[in-house]
Amino acid sequence: MSRPVYALWAASLLLGAVAVWKFQPSEPNQAVATTGATAGVTTPDVEGDGVADYARDEPIQPLPRVRDVDQRQARLGRRLFHDPRLSRGGAISCATCHDLTKGGADGMVRSRGHDGAEGTVNTPTVFNSRFNFKQFWDGRAETLEEQVDGPITNVVEMAADWPTIVATLGSDPSYDAAFRDAYADGVTPANVRKAIASFESSLTTPDSRFDRYLRGDRTAITDEEKRGYELFKDLGCTTCHQGVNVGGNMFQTMGRMGDYFADRGHLTDADLGRYNVTKQARDRFKFKVPSLRNVTLTAPYLHDGQAKTLERAVAIMARYQLGHDLAPAESHLLVAFLATLTGEYRDGS
Repeated sequence: MSRPVYALWAASLLLGAVAVWKFQPSEPNQAVATTGATAGVTTPDVEGDGVADYARDEPIQPLPRVRDVDQRQARLGRRLFHDPRLSRGGAISCATCHDLTKGGADGMVRSRGHDGAEGTVNTPTVFNSRFNFKQFWDGRAETLEEQVDGPITNVVEMAADWPTIVATLGSDPSYDAAFRDAYADGVTPANVRKAIASFESSLTTPDSRFDRYLRGDRTAITDEEKRGYELFKDLGCTTCHQGVNVGGNMFQTMGRMGDYFADRGHLTDADLGRYNVTKQARDRFKFKVPSLRNVTLTAPYLHDGQAKTLERAVAIMARYQLGHDLAPAESHLLVAFLATLTGEYRDGS
């Protein structure tokens, strides 16, 4: 596809994506939201958006500085998040696969769970997950609370059960006191879910260099990084990667402009993506578009973990999603821009 024709095609897609992003359609398969992935959490309490005039119409917006997390619940959730007693074998915690020192993931192609069992998809980051419109690659969980059940009870991951967890936590005096302080009814499965989700809601990484640029600091990113951002938009990347989370707010088919799975080979059930949830043929190979925030920290990439480097991930996305084979200079610029999306995490729980 020639560059002028491609640019026109990408621009039309971008206009449609921006309309979707702002007006949230009723069709559930294309639902979009920028906040509120935790039950009971609506628009974050933010200290003003502070967006510069020159950035107000940009497809990417600064990550909000949220202040709506109950600190007692978040502290309890932090403890639960790091406690391996929530797993059947007492060896795996949420933090095992979502290491906060590794970008909220674990750096593996597929994580290892109970008795060394291998997972089926690459572990996504937990950072900024509150801004995802659904949870998991296939979007099977509507909220962070629902997401908690997935790994805890999955026989391949933590392989635990709720009666045992409640008994274990309830018999620990310090846990019992902490739960009663945070929740009137003490230790219950619902309160474990709420506490962990509350902590996960606090795992945001605002104030990336690109956020500072959007808020008015023109020197926060270099001229090269600005060219990378312009290329990111020109190629049509913002069709899917936009909003405050630079993604995480829609489903998209993997392989729109080429058959990724035929070229890769070895099709698995996990490759069917959203289809595994809806059983609708139109949802084959659809996945939740991942956030690109902190993306330089979360290799390997894609749902299958097959892209070991960010350069490789960018090339795959350009080829199979946009029908464009990147020149080395283009790849360099895109990666330079993506590096500006790394934010700051301050553990306030």
